[in-house]
Amino acid sequence: MSTGNGADSAPGQISTPATSSSGATASPDAPASTAPPARPASPATPASPATPASPATPATPATPAKPRKSTFSSLRIRNYRLFAMGQLVSNTGTWMQRIAQDWLVLSLTGSASAVGITIALQFLPMLLFGLYGGVLADRLRKRPLLIATQTAMGLTGVALAVLTLTGHVQVWHVYLTAFLLGMVTVVDNPARQSFVTEMVGPEQLANAVSLNSANFQSARLVGPAVAGLLITAVGSGWAFLLNGLSFVAPVTGLLLMRAHELHPVAKAPRAKGQLREGLRYVSGRPELIWPIVLVGFIGTFGFNFPIWLTAFTDDVFHADAGTYGLFNTLIAVGSLAGALLAARRGHARLRLLVAAAVLFGALELATAFAPGFWLFAALLVPIGMFGLTVNVVANSSVQMATDPEMRGRVMALFMMVFTGGTPLGAPLVGWVTDTYGARVGMAAGGAVSLAAAAAIALVLARVGNFRLSLDRHGVRVVHRHVPARPGELAAVA
Repeated sequence: MSTGNGADSAPGQISTPATSSSGATASPDAPASTAPPARPASPATPASPATPASPATPATPATPAKPRKSTFSSLRIRNYRLFAMGQLVSNTGTWMQRIAQDWLVLSLTGSASAVGITIALQFLPMLLFGLYGGVLADRLRKRPLLIATQTAMGLTGVALAVLTLTGHVQVWHVYLTAFLLGMVTVVDNPARQSFVTEMVGPEQLANAVSLNSANFQSARLVGPAVAGLLITAVGSGWAFLLNGLSFVAPVTGLLLMRAHELHPVAKAPRAKGQLREGLRYVSGRPELIWPIVLVGFIGTFGFNFPIWLTAFTDDVFHADAGTYGLFNTLIAVGSLAGALLAARRGHARLRLLVAAAVLFGALELATAFAPGFWLFAALLVPIGMFGLTVNVVANSSVQMATDPEMRGRVMALFMMVFTGGTPLGAPLVGWVTDTYGARVGMAAGGAVSLAAAAAIALVLARVGNFRLSLDRHGVRVVHRHVPARPGELAAVA
């Protein structure tokens, strides 16, 4: 399942001090020379060595050229273009399978809890083995590793398609393929996340992470709609088959990459204690641990849309798979907007992360009690936008704050917390939804997300020495200028 800012270094103006023909820096504050003013030298006449030079001033370091900001700057890099095109195709298939899988389980069982169990089984391996996947991603070459994992993902889609199209599918078959897909994801996710910097370099990392999310959400616009049509017209099996075949595209893109254009990262040697080393590395850095904790709460309790949207579609609005696909498409519209805004912004601030998380939780609460169909549908768009902003900003800030040789393990922990909490949250949320209704289930997820965001905002404000200031310009976050103790977060900007 396919889940540094700025443009390429382009020719730009470099601000440098003007220099005289003798090479000394001409300073506007230098004392005037007693010699008469020199006439402008002819291009053909070299300057006389006997001419006294004005007193030299220390050279000002040249200001490095700033890369041009562009929403799509990472796509100038050939290897990343191949990667992005392949991921767009497989992501579309992935979203088709997600919709078809959820609807198939609901059709076979009539239970939102069963949908929750399917999701839990898919993410359970990440919870159990996610850190070991990060160790492998740091030890092995990522491109061959990704070719293997993407191929395996395609085969799971084909297997489920065969079972469904031949009429032999049972709910335990879906559970099993979801679990196997999760096992492959344990290695694929950290390898794919950390491979981004090898394709684009650190300067383009934030932009590329945002474009990856935009890519995923662009596919989300198409995949659910196509899946809804396929399910209604010919059944879920064809959606599974198309997803399996879609993985030909990313495998082809990986094979066509130019290895000499990658930014090599030293592989971690095989050694004992590498997993514990990764945990110690994160625990000693507030700029890593608190974003990971925040996305853990939101991923566990706030991102259970398959459960809520199937329940709203079936129990509240009494609609069909086409409406379920529409709801997913509306969330994708907002998510795509959030991803493109993040790519344009080009930086990852923890203040933005916390603010987006607060708004995400508040919007889920409001949407849960929306009185009508169209208001409910309209509110899904900003939910998608702020939910994606949380994901992108947390991902970018964690990657950019991590040393390259630790990135696989740190991103494995990030994904383990973000998606690995689903096996705990999804069955619980599914039970609440079945017992108390879709509205209460969604409201509970929003309330937990909002409470977690507010609590971590207070922690970051204390650790980073920030406070709220109310003046005629409104509410602002300002620094108290209190020296941070060793190990504390110096800034949350």
